[in-house]
Amino acid sequence: MQEGKYSIKQWAIDDRPREKLRQKGPESLSDSELIAILIGSGTARKSALELAKEVLKLGKNHLPDLGKITVRELTKINGIGAARAISIVAAMEIGRRRQALSSREKTVVGSSLDVSEYLQTLLKDYRHEVFAVLFLNRANKINHFQIISEGGMTGTVADPRIILRKALEEDAVSIILCHNHPSGSLRPSRADEELTTKIREAAAYFDIKLLDHLIVSEDGYYSFADEGSL
Repeated sequence: MQEGKYSIKQWAIDDRPREKLRQKGPESLSDSELIAILIGSGTARKSALELAKEVLKLGKNHLPDLGKITVRELTKINGIGAARAISIVAAMEIGRRRQALSSREKTVVGSSLDVSEYLQTLLKDYRHEVFAVLFLNRANKINHFQIISEGGMTGTVADPRIILRKALEEDAVSIILCHNHPSGSLRPSRADEELTTKIREAAAYFDIKLLDHLIVSEDGYYSFADEGSL
């Protein structure tokens, strides 16, 4: 008998994702079984588990890639409506935030390496360029992270006035600029260099130090400070 001709309720209790989680813990479930729980129920033609496998396939059977899938893309799967798609996207975002916050709580900034993993976690799934800022306190710990602007595939613009206003609100003594390059390239553009200089000089008037400007991608990061460009 092929899977999908019967609902999950007709499976052996030990094979039902929700019962399996309750009895054996979430770590005992496969990725598709966890997603099946988010989906909730199947359709007349497909079980929740079959739908979950289609969802995973859309993400190349790789959870980091699934985290980049949009609600609209998910709803192209027959049987995945807006509500189910939203639940899946929300779960991916919770996972990303949990990982980022875990890194942030441990982070006392001493070098570019200290913050690169944190930034990659937050920015790696964006398909367009985003510009963000880390605001640090006197102990060199991250007080706040905020995306300042979002652009297209090739660039974005950040307003120094917005950044400095937020720095003063957060009582930051130093800041780290950061943006992603969806293309994967880590080479800074001329616009990146000019913006870095402009913000560094403006911040100095308020006794706020620009510690670094990091460009991140899935392949790594580029640090203006490490390269002597600050």
